Amino acid sequence: MTLPFTIEAQAGTSRLGRIQTAHGALETPAFMPVGTVGSVKAVPQDVLEELDTHIILGNTYHLYLRPGHELVRSLGGLHKFMSWDRALLTDSGGFQVFSLGDLTKVSEEGVTFRSHLDGTSHLFTPERSMEIQIALGSDIVMAFDECTEHPAERERSRASMEMTLRWARRSKEYFDAHKHEVPWNESHSLRKERSKDRAPGELLSGTPALCGIVQGGMYADLRRESAERTVELDFPSYAIGGLSVGEPREKTVEMIAAALEVLPKDKPRYVMGVGYPHEIVQYAAMGVDMMDCVLPTRAGRHGLLFTSEGRINIKNARFARDQGPADPKCSCKVCARYSRAYLRHLFVAAEPLAGLLNTIHNLAFYLDTMRAVRHAIRLGDLSGLLSASVSLA
Repeated sequence: MTLPFTIEAQAGTSRLGRIQTAHGALETPAFMPVGTVGSVKAVPQDVLEELDTHIILGNTYHLYLRPGHELVRSLGGLHKFMSWDRALLTDSGGFQVFSLGDLTKVSEEGVTFRSHLDGTSHLFTPERSMEIQIALGSDIVMAFDECTEHPAERERSRASMEMTLRWARRSKEYFDAHKHEVPWNESHSLRKERSKDRAPGELLSGTPALCGIVQGGMYADLRRESAERTVELDFPSYAIGGLSVGEPREKTVEMIAAALEVLPKDKPRYVMGVGYPHEIVQYAAMGVDMMDCVLPTRAGRHGLLFTSEGRINIKNARFARDQGPADPKCSCKVCARYSRAYLRHLFVAAEPLAGLLNTIHNLAFYLDTMRAVRHAIRLGDLSGLLSASVSLA
């Protein structure tokens, strides 16, 4: 069970790295667009490739409910189903089940929940989550965890942490026994015409990698303990979960720092579900290698654009006659062609193209931000980029 990871440069606590998966390599620090149901909302896969996206995130809970993991397996796995020949990471479904609130019941076995689609009852166990993710054929599989709500008392946070550790062990046992059952390791060969990492038509080989998750609520000592005991289980990568659930940002930073004190420096470290552009720059500076967030897509659908001049709400009347691009420093296809006035018109007119163009720009901004971070690490100094990003918060 491996996930080859090399560190190529460092600047302080930040690191420039490279992760190799069966579906190609990605440079870190990396931002992963969220493709919950096998689609980054409104954005075609060829556009994601144009944006130089090397990995996207799918979700076990949603893909299990619709169209169903067995159907996806029968069609060759999620890569083939969605025509995406680059890397995929799947969330275990733990956070989505947590977000259902009163529709769930947690026990030692797992989580019983009612579908948000039709109210039918289902049970997710660590073993079931692994089964589904293996059937989907993701490159990086997430261990099944319990996301602790906020606020939560210390006793509740510890109990949740202990449950997550027991589920991590069960996840690993099932995964190790079944990891070779991924669809792309059976008879399917994807073609990777544009890849620098694999020749066209070359048969995929290897197995996915399982990522352990650190929990512990908003208690730094529990975070360190969770990290220590998760590392003892020996995963090829580690994630810090249970953040961005309503806590102050200062507390988020504190919890990330506590976990990073313990997590191995020679393995990828992933913070789940974060954040604004200035936040992901800070987390990368702290030594985080991977991040994901729905913000660039969700904000785009609501008319909020991230730019080098700060956030702008494109529906504001002041943009009605603005012939400039969304961001004068951005080279994405949206900024190269369309004016703020036109983007505002599309949004006010409820034209579906508005959401598409806004989302493409926002994804470009996030991915460009990570490219700037990697460049700064190569140069050995992130301080200037950190200062600039904070000024736009």
